[in-house]
Amino acid sequence: MIVLLFAAVCSIFVRLVQADTCSSVEALGYINITRSLDLAYIEEQTQYWSTSCSALKPDCIIFPKSTEEVSTVVKILANTTENFAVKSGGHNPNNYFASVEGGPLIVTEHLDQANINQATGVVDVGPGNRLDGIAAKLQGSGWTFVGGRIGNTGVGGLVLGGGLSYMSAQYGWAASQVIEFEIVFANGTIGHITKDYPDIFKALKGGGNNFGIITNYKLQAHPQGNVWGGNLVYLRTPSLDKKLLKAVRDFTEYNTDPKAAVIVTAERANVDVVDSWIIFLFYDGPTPPPGKFANFTEANPILDTTRERTYADLIGLSNWVVLKGVNVQIATETVPLPSAENEEKVMEGLHKHWRDVSDTTLLELGIVASIAWQPFPKAIAREARKRSPDLIDAEDDYDKIIIEMNYAFVSPLSYNKMADTMETTYSGVRDRVVAWQQDNTLPETYLPVFMNYGFFRQDYFGRLKPESRALAKAVSQEVDPNGLFQKQTGGWKP
Repeated sequence: MIVLLFAAVCSIFVRLVQADTCSSVEALGYINITRSLDLAYIEEQTQYWSTSCSALKPDCIIFPKSTEEVSTVVKILANTTENFAVKSGGHNPNNYFASVEGGPLIVTEHLDQANINQATGVVDVGPGNRLDGIAAKLQGSGWTFVGGRIGNTGVGGLVLGGGLSYMSAQYGWAASQVIEFEIVFANGTIGHITKDYPDIFKALKGGGNNFGIITNYKLQAHPQGNVWGGNLVYLRTPSLDKKLLKAVRDFTEYNTDPKAAVIVTAERANVDVVDSWIIFLFYDGPTPPPGKFANFTEANPILDTTRERTYADLIGLSNWVVLKGVNVQIATETVPLPSAENEEKVMEGLHKHWRDVSDTTLLELGIVASIAWQPFPKAIAREARKRSPDLIDAEDDYDKIIIEMNYAFVSPLSYNKMADTMETTYSGVRDRVVAWQQDNTLPETYLPVFMNYGFFRQDYFGRLKPESRALAKAVSQEVDPNGLFQKQTGGWKP
């Protein structure tokens, strides 16, 4: 009898271990879970920036409402071999990074707290927030967060990748503001990681999804009133290319006001039906000093939306860049700022390369090709280093520019072809930069790949400093010895 009872218990245990996560969570009865025919499932699958991610179908979508529920799900998941994904805003367009085919998708949208301590400016922010949502919740408090520039972006992936902000020259990365991470580790235990745990505290800032699931970011907010900003739009001409490329180079080197920021983008669509420049201007105050953006405003834009506004209004205004119903691919490169003497050779050379490659895409259905020139002045690295160590470990030896390259297109059948085109685009930038460093056109300096804009074929960890990659690997092995986050979910791995 005892032997039979023992065998029955073992059989039940084996079935539980072999049970899939979706069924096991469903059986609990108290964690919100949806299946493929549920409206909540269908709606959630539309909340990706890229339809290539929406096309991947999880077995179920789990919506935990607390850190404890996340812990319960992870404990179940850790006893399976299932692939899974964790989704904050769904803005990363790389397949399998925040999306999954089969297995569970864990969506953090109910972890959407944004609670400010009015006296200290310390704010608890859940990964289920999008940036425009946080801005709206903080509106009127006198405090702001250091977030990204597109309101629809999810806070989870933004912070774990570093997070470039309009306010980065004042305060460093979005990740530089973290005081404490609340995290669920691979064994389901809950940790509160501060500077008292220096290795994992550093690894979480630029280390992506390799160490656990973050359920709360305790961030230092900063005082802010109304801001000034908006867009300038121009019809592209070759002479305008020269003028705006020079303007962004000069702004990167000569601007000494950390409250001022620009993003300079060129956009193309089918057979150049659209061929334009769109500039994002920002000033952390109600009005910029006279002439601060003169090189841009005096270049004859056909549309100027800049004015004093709330930060919540500005961050929400940016959502027009999120295109619905298209496949999206994003890549990036970091470029040392060329000297004024070499500006034409480098800036115009790289831009010509982008135009030459994007020329080959203009018959692609629904194509929108874009390139964004984003100043990365020494002040950003300096402020990030001053606040706390991070895995990016950017150097403040030279000014740089972060280039973001995007292709959006309709047909899923074109995904691999466009991925090859994207690789041609960013590798062409990289090859030119390396060649110019070898002939002293550009200085030798550390040029990491910026995670938030990285393409899945780029070697994110390989482009970090060797000691940063080694730290990430060591921390991963320490907190996740069985490799749950290394083997069963996507993203770059150290």
